[in-house]
Amino acid sequence: MKYMLLIYAEEHAERSEKERQECQKEALKLKEELTARGQYVAANPLHPSAKATSIRIRDGKRLVTDGPFAETHEQLGGYFMIEAKNVDEAIAVAMKIPMADKGAVEVREVIDF
Repeated sequence: MKYMLLIYAEEHAERSEKERQECQKEALKLKEELTARGQYVAANPLHPSAKATSIRIRDGKRLVTDGPFAETHEQLGGYFMIEAKNVDEAIAVAMKIPMADKGAVEVREVIDF
C-alpha cells in the first residue's frame, strides 16, 4: 500500500541556516533508508504557500485565488510518499521525518486508480 506523509509546519517560524541544513540532511538520510528497504516512492519540499494558487469551480464558474486553501498557522510544506504494509508501519516512518517534532505529519493511505 502507498501512504502519503504530508508535512505541516509554520512557514514563517524562525529557523537558522544550520537548522535548515540539518533538517535537509536528516530528510536525505531517511530517503536513503527508505530506498534501501524498498519503501521510497517520492519526497519533495514545497515552495511557500504564498506561491500557491487555489482553484475552485462554483456554479460552473472558475475561481482562481492566490495562496493556500485554508487559513491556518501551519501549512503543507512537503511530503514523503512511501510503500508500507499497513498504517502502523507508515506511522513509524512518519515519526522519523525531521519536521515531525516542529509541526505535524499527516498519514494518508493513497487510493490507486
